[in-house]
Amino acid sequence: MQAAVLRKLGTSPRCEEFAEPTAGNGEALVRVRAASLKAVDRQLAAGSHYASPRELPVICGTDGVGELDDGSRVFFGGSRRPYGAMAERTVAPRAFCFPVPPELDDETAAALPNPGVSAWLALTHRAKLAPGETVLVMGATGVTGQLAVQIAKRLGAKRVIAAGRNTRVLARLQELGAEATIRLDQDTNTLKGAFAAEAGDAGFDVIIDYLWGTPTETLLAAITKSEFAAVTRETRLVQVGESAGPAISLPASVLRSTALTILGTAGIPPREVLLDAMQQVMARAARGELRIESQRVALTEIEKAWERPESGRRIVVIP
Repeated sequence: MQAAVLRKLGTSPRCEEFAEPTAGNGEALVRVRAASLKAVDRQLAAGSHYASPRELPVICGTDGVGELDDGSRVFFGGSRRPYGAMAERTVAPRAFCFPVPPELDDETAAALPNPGVSAWLALTHRAKLAPGETVLVMGATGVTGQLAVQIAKRLGAKRVIAAGRNTRVLARLQELGAEATIRLDQDTNTLKGAFAAEAGDAGFDVIIDYLWGTPTETLLAAITKSEFAAVTRETRLVQVGESAGPAISLPASVLRSTALTILGTAGIPPREVLLDAMQQVMARAARGELRIESQRVALTEIEKAWERPESGRRIVVIP
């Protein structure tokens, strides 16, 4: 069969022939119809992720949409190495095969669940977003950030502020529910002022941060109080990604002058939480409540697609 085969960490996979998989105990053989190309796929192949493969070759791709032997269409993840989603066929644990609503086409069904579930869990499972709260999404022009804006609004957020660099996507986010946008490509003082203006006296209830690095340092400086003041609400910052840098400088004054709680995403949640998130995201997408931009690429073009920069659209690989 044809597959996106990685033979050396730090390189791009190539479309090559690879041995057919055989399903083991508790596994399903999947005929792949579509698989998405995500940042984590690139990190795994680069060797920069904690779960990067130690034995090569492997097939790239962490999840996708396909058909089981009985003809049912599923979203799947967790393929057993050396197999992966970017192939004509793969194997996946039956426990990680989820039904796909008939209203969703293969491309959307492959592109949506990973970023959609990530955004849903960050807002609900970790931030515990409540209706009427104010949400700031840092890195809102990325694929997952765009969905976080939409989901926050669907969950009842009173105001959603979207911060990002892609001006085309920032303009689109106002159509998707953002009340305000902040351009991150401003000088530090101007950006700090923009954060402070949107925070106002009440501040942000929830911050979903896909950036970290310098933008987050600027944000924290903007919400740091310069005088004694009564604290009326807590700010919950969920650290999800590090596209702007792996570390920040965190002055003690940030934590002593604000009611700030910094949370991690805490890995994979319990199965029942994950299943509920998957069902919520799929159902809302099927009703047209969640939208994602995607771009189809043939498996034979995977090497070129691998090198394309992030554009706010999810690349979907078609075997």
